[in-house]
Amino acid sequence: MKCHIYLFRHGLTHYNKHGWFTGHIDSRMNEEGFRNARKIAKKLKRKKINVAYHSGLKRSKNTLKEVLKFHPECKEIIEDARVIERCYGKLQKRSHKEFMGEMESNISKLIERKYGKMKRHHKRKFAERLAEDIYDIYHRSYDLPPPGGESIGDVENRVKPFIKDLLKKIRREKINVAISAHGNSMRPLRKYFEKLSTREMMELENPYDDYFVYSIKV
Repeated sequence: MKCHIYLFRHGLTHYNKHGWFTGHIDSRMNEEGFRNARKIAKKLKRKKINVAYHSGLKRSKNTLKEVLKFHPECKEIIEDARVIERCYGKLQKRSHKEFMGEMESNISKLIERKYGKMKRHHKRKFAERLAEDIYDIYHRSYDLPPPGGESIGDVENRVKPFIKDLLKKIRREKINVAISAHGNSMRPLRKYFEKLSTREMMELENPYDDYFVYSIKV
């Protein structure tokens, strides 16, 4: 006998659309986000869902709510903070563009203070490249967190025990499960069930309007 896990990301939010670091900020879905959620719901309409998980953030709850409109058989809805989005710490509520601009300005000042004046064109190019590197580290680093936040490795460390508990529950109760997660908490879930390397996990892009299914022998 096999049971199934249906894993999906919340719909698009106002913060997502405008390129802001969201993390644990409880940003609501916009209209496009609700369309995303309804699209997932229609795709899962004919599946059976007994138990459902959400993170506690509104975007996770509301996406799940749309999905469960078609599933009166779901009798248990569980909030579990282990599947919450990655915390971006002091970067939360800030735009990616704002962060890049600030980094470029600070790097330019440091260069001139340390090494003297540079030609404007050279200074700008140098600062842009370093700012991009710093952004990439904070945005997609496995083991280096942004100030006051989590790395992807930190997220994986909290998701791993969730997976262990989830599999125990599925095998004990013989249930199908839906998980309304987030872009970064989905990474270690997909890594585990799809048997991905850390590098492959870091390259994942999780859609707002589709789902992933995993079969579990019970």
